[in-house]
Order: sequence, then C-alpha cells, then structure tokens
Amino acid sequence: MSTDADLLADRRSLRRKLSLWRLLALAGGVVMLVGAALAWSGRLPGSTAQAHIARVTISGFISGDRRTLDLLKSLEDSRASAVMLRIDSPGGTTTGSEAVHEAVRKLAAKKPVVAVVDGLAASGGYIVALGSDRIVARQTSLVGSIGVLFQFPNLAKLMDTIGVKVEEVKSSPLKAAPNAFEPASPEAIAALRRVVEDNYDWFKRLVRDRRHLNDPELAAVSDGRVHSGRQAVGLKLIDEIGGESEAIAWLEREKGVGKSLPVRDWRRRSESSSFGIWSAGEALARAAGLESLAVLIARAAEQPTGLRLDAPLALWQPAGEK
Repeated sequence: MSTDADLLADRRSLRRKLSLWRLLALAGGVVMLVGAALAWSGRLPGSTAQAHIARVTISGFISGDRRTLDLLKSLEDSRASAVMLRIDSPGGTTTGSEAVHEAVRKLAAKKPVVAVVDGLAASGGYIVALGSDRIVARQTSLVGSIGVLFQFPNLAKLMDTIGVKVEEVKSSPLKAAPNAFEPASPEAIAALRRVVEDNYDWFKRLVRDRRHLNDPELAAVSDGRVHSGRQAVGLKLIDEIGGESEAIAWLEREKGVGKSLPVRDWRRRSESSSFGIWSAGEALARAAGLESLAVLIARAAEQPTGLRLDAPLALWQPAGEK
C-alpha cells in the first residue's frame, strides 16, 4: 500500500516537472518570436531596419567568399545611411581581393563608404580599402605591401632522400608546372613570373587611379613594403590619421550623414538560415543589454571558410628569422 502511494506521488511530481518545462519552453518560444518580430519591424534596439551606419569587419585571409560578397550586396538597398569598413587583414588571393574590392565599389556608388584600418591593411587588405571613398588609419597601423606573391614548395630533395619518385604523363612541359615533386624548370618560372608581373601591374594601376598618384609617387610606395599610418598619410596611401570617430565625423561633414546615427554591426549570415536561433539569440541579448553575450553568440554563429592557396596571393607575410 505504501509502495503504491509512493509511486503515485512520484508520478504527480514528474507531471509537475514536465508541466513546468513545457511552460518554460512555450515562454521561450514566445520570447523568440516576439524578438524576431521586433527585429524585423525595426523596433528592437540594435535593429538594422532603422537608419544607421553599418559597420562591416573585413579581417583575416581574404578569399572573396560568397557570404562576404552577399553581405556587401545586401547593404546596397538597406536602411544604412553609410558603411564603415573595419579592416584588419594581411590580404589573401588576388582574385578574392579583387572581388571584394569590386563589391565595395558597387556599394560606394549607392552609399558613402569609409575604411578604418584597425591594425593592418596590407596587400589584399589594402586592395579592399581602396574600394572605399576615404581611408582612415591609426598612427601605428600597417598599410601597403603593394605586391603579388606566388609560392610553391620544392620537395625534390626530400623525395630523393626517401627514395620516392612521382611518374607523370602530361600534354605539354608547362602543364601543372611547377609542382612540389621536382625542381621548377626555367620555363615554368618564367611563365609564373609573367603572371605575377601582370597581377602586379593591375595592383599598381589600381593604387595609382584610386589614390591619384603620379609615377614617382607610385614608385615610392609599390616596392612591397608596409608603411605605418603616419608614413602612409604622407605617401598619400591614406587620407587621415584616426579611428571610427574620425571616420564618422567625415561622413557627417562631407557626406551629409545624420549626426548621432547609431553604428550597427553587419555580419555574414550563417549558412543554415538568414534569421535562425543564433540571430534571434544575439538580438535578444543586445536588447537586454548583454553586449558580451551577444558578441559570443555572434562568434559562435560564424562558420569558418576554406582557403584557396593555389592562386597568386596579394598577401603580406612578415619574414621569419633565418
């Protein structure tokens, strides 16, 4: 009899717990739906549906990935009054940097765009900055590295040491040349040099046209070295020393952007959905004033992208000790 009473009590306790969890799940779902609706309507604090300055971060290796290009495209018809590019990148592939530069130029045809160099805008990073209407950098930022690089390993000596030889049949001597399994032929090196020089000429023309440099000025900055922000302003590679406040002041002064507009971060959408649980969670965290939590959620939502290294690189690589 006592056992039956205990069993009945346990069942009632379990029902109460289940009811509580169901209620909490329902409440959570309602909160998520309300947050999504507010964000969509523009009434949620931090919403990008209101007039604002959009901040887009370009950092790390630049590959010209689809999500970055889609993000820049989506800004063209957004409620953003202007766009601030926050750049901290050593560069990437030449084609990827070109693609992002072109996307920035298309965006700049519709909205004012200012680039703020946060630490580093070298090689491909500088190519992206050149797409903006104005470039601002800190005194100690690194800017430039105007040049193109093509690297490949030479494992021929190692292959000989371990006694491995790769046999191949190819249609012509320059097919798949150079490769890592044999020393590069002079003809292969010459062919690659022509590609690198052609990419380099394109890079220099871009710098000359966007920064309005004459031939001596271009020659002084296009030897592959990086420059500090203080040097870069004198070399006409950037327009002003400063940070985001100086960039916003320029937008207000020269482009008629409304004073005191909020700055909103625009990030690449996750591959799973355009407004999923991560986006809703971030919006709710910001609405609650939990900025640190919102940043953590945003980072968790970001998906890593693959790197394409089998192409000419516009990439700054500090030399290591020999």
